[in-house]
Amino acid sequence: MTDDITAGSPAADAPLPADGYLGDPAVREEWDHRYADRQQLWSGRPNGALVAEVAGLVPGRVLDVGCGEGADAVWLARAGWDVTALEVSGVALERAAGHARDAGVAVRWVHAALTEAVLPPASFDLVSAQYPALLRTPDAAAERALLAAVAPGGVLLLVHHAGVDTQQPDDGEFDPADYVWPSMVTALLTDGWTVEVNEQRPRVAPDGGAGAHHTDDLVLRARRLF
Repeated sequence: MTDDITAGSPAADAPLPADGYLGDPAVREEWDHRYADRQQLWSGRPNGALVAEVAGLVPGRVLDVGCGEGADAVWLARAGWDVTALEVSGVALERAAGHARDAGVAVRWVHAALTEAVLPPASFDLVSAQYPALLRTPDAAAERALLAAVAPGGVLLLVHHAGVDTQQPDDGEFDPADYVWPSMVTALLTDGWTVEVNEQRPRVAPDGGAGAHHTDDLVLRARRLF
């Protein structure tokens, strides 16, 4: 369920194809089940850290990693950004596309895992990953994919829930060691990057939706110099 972003900008109401997913089918199935279990999983409003950090940026091309039901993507498009939104769940993408149609904005929808997506390298003025569930690999594939997508002069904005990365594995088989956290991305930054924000702060959370119980964010904002 992906539009080919190398083939131009599809209309906001373009139907999502029934196949074409790029990634692990088990991951897609897991997230499709999570979304299908609820009519609406998230709040439907943009994430507070995104709103705060984007306020001073000039709109350009943005990649929304793990776009979910599309609240951030729609908000960015309304603010004048040229939005590409990536998500593993086809259920979520169908909802996101509907929200974009209702808002009258155009978004490129990409049904793929970040590490499998066919994305133009070094071409996004902003790469936004808000609480992403990116699986960790020995070669740091997800971390490197985030960095590789940012254009020279562009910004990577990675936001996660504070404290989750240090939790012990739970009975539901969630193990923080399986996932990518901001510190892992920071460790890969070279002299070609400058860190503008790297902090823990109180979360400005939309009302309702899954994850509303988290109170603090880890916010990494890094700019690619060249």
